[in-house]
Amino acid sequence: MTKQELIDFEAAIAKEFEAGHIHAPVHLEGGNEDALIDIFRGISPDDYVFGTHRSHYKALLHGVSPELVKREILAGHSISLQFPEYHFFTSAIVGGIIPIALGVAMTGQKCWVFIGDMAAETGIFKECSKYADRVNLPIRFVIEKNGFSVDTPIWAPWAPRFITSDLVIWDGDDGHKMPHLVDKRIREYDYDRTYPHQGSGKWVTF
Repeated sequence: MTKQELIDFEAAIAKEFEAGHIHAPVHLEGGNEDALIDIFRGISPDDYVFGTHRSHYKALLHGVSPELVKREILAGHSISLQFPEYHFFTSAIVGGIIPIALGVAMTGQKCWVFIGDMAAETGIFKECSKYADRVNLPIRFVIEKNGFSVDTPIWAPWAPRFITSDLVIWDGDDGHKMPHLVDKRIREYDYDRTYPHQGSGKWVTF
């Protein structure tokens, strides 16, 4: 799909949500079209793709038809899209999809797992990425950095000015900057979200 087709798809879902046709949480993607299109150029239809609660674009770019994705969203499955026939799975549990993807990679199947900023700071990510590297599993981790965990700035809980690890190099002395990952199995990209964490419209701080 093209960038405009992705944007138009989410705009149509937003209208359905605002009209009251979706009786479940909806997490829209936006602002990351260029990065995802580039990444999916390297993802084969035979590869397994694992995502989070925000995965509409990934399903579309992995070959799932817009009609099928929309049908599942209208049925209330926006945050838990599952398309086994397309090797596409998601989980709304923070970090929950990572060990599932790792297990599939242990069978020798090439896997891609997309996670957010905060999931990349969890123990399960550190353990799984380290294990994948040590036993040379065919898995790639993609960290989508919009700077927020729900609506909390990602740097706030981690005192980043003082933290280092074997996977990251902290960028300068500005405590608000995020790390740059150096593990060969990890790719990251930054983007500014165009929709709030849940639903449509604008994000408002009270």
